[in-house]
Amino acid sequence: MDLKKKLQDEIALLDYEMRNELPKEILKARAHGDLKENAEFHAAKERQRYVDARLSQLRVRLAELSMVDLTKIPHDRVGLGSTVVVLDVVKEETVTYKLVPSEDADVAAGRISTASPIGRGLLGKQVGDEAKITIPGGLKHLEIVSLQTIYETEEL
Repeated sequence: MDLKKKLQDEIALLDYEMRNELPKEILKARAHGDLKENAEFHAAKERQRYVDARLSQLRVRLAELSMVDLTKIPHDRVGLGSTVVVLDVVKEETVTYKLVPSEDADVAAGRISTASPIGRGLLGKQVGDEAKITIPGGLKHLEIVSLQTIYETEEL
């Protein structure tokens, strides 16, 4: 599932909760009397604040994502959406990374954020280039073995 769809689905779900379910919960809790010691009321209001904040965050991220200019992503270099196979020169093993937005990152699945140290270090590189990247565990020395850009795949 693409990231825009994922964000839109979460927005729709939270929006429904905010407009329909939470007002009912708050009314029901209010009916129980004294609001100072009403745990149900306080829990519902806390959830309302959380949902409101999350909705704002998601809407901003969706707007930012809509502004990604695909024409600025290079055709022959590592960029957002690229799948890149690198050789770890020290360990002598190859690793495949897909560069994705931060919300879609899953290191275990090989999906790394363009904002991560390795992601930033690979951006703009071409096949044959080497990258020396400082990561929390030390220095990684990677060589670009192959590259498939977003234009050669169909997703963002």
